[in-house]
Amino acid sequence: MSCTASGPQALSARRRMPVVIAQGFAMPSSLSQASLPVFEIGLNALSGVLDKVAAFAAAKKIDPAVLLGYRLAPDMFALTRQVQVACDQAKSGAARLAGVEPPKFEDNEATIDQLKERIAKTVAFVKGLDSKAIDNSVDREITFPLGPTNKGHMKGCDYLNHFVLPNFYFHLTASYAVARHCGVDVGKRDFFGAIPIRRS
Repeated sequence: MSCTASGPQALSARRRMPVVIAQGFAMPSSLSQASLPVFEIGLNALSGVLDKVAAFAAAKKIDPAVLLGYRLAPDMFALTRQVQVACDQAKSGAARLAGVEPPKFEDNEATIDQLKERIAKTVAFVKGLDSKAIDNSVDREITFPLGPTNKGHMKGCDYLNHFVLPNFYFHLTASYAVARHCGVDVGKRDFFGAIPIRRS
């Protein structure tokens, strides 16, 4: 879902840019279509990656807590926190667009099963949101925390496209990368999950 710019400069830019729409592919027509299925598919794929992490730990006789505590760099979150934040981006981002309070999780997950339960709760919450309320937030100002003291302010469309979705994919990718770096047998198909694709 792209925001519609206005004004002479935006009009001039649109005249210079060709619009190409691939045949057979429908562009998302609403914020809910551009977000809710993305969150559901991405989180379910993340749950599948965690299943493979658990299987790898069992096969190699590694304490799963070691893998959950692994991080790609000293200043990055460990796997557990990456999963938690991916869930938070989905539930909080979608909730703010829908104009409701997101559920609060305690961030106390210590096992793979507990992380999978958090993912399942997040998916259930997202699926229960009012898609019309989300769609109506295109031009509504969304206010959200930026660190411990600051707040961000963006139009709903910008908030989804330029803050929530990039953050969501960042933490999904980091989670996948930790698992892959540790030797877990995951590939791009595991990252994609059950995307709506037709093979011929």
